[in-house]
Amino acid sequence: MTDNEIFEKIKSIAAEQTGKDADAIAMDTKFTDDLEADSLDLFQMINDIEDAFEVKIADIEGIITIGDAVRVVKEQKQ
Repeated sequence: MTDNEIFEKIKSIAAEQTGKDADAIAMDTKFTDDLEADSLDLFQMINDIEDAFEVKIADIEGIITIGDAVRVVKEQKQ
């Protein structure tokens, strides 16, 4: 799975959960600041990402941007 495929799926999950326009979401988009996700939104997005990629994200605090989520998924899929 390529970085772009991971990014597109995570972007889709984030857009669906927050109601934001997927086209406005980039690698440096911050979950809380830019997408205005609260802790419940973030928890749900992390769960959806874990389910979509069959990974386990232990350090949720380390996921600030979409790019952080892409990096964590990529590391676990290697």
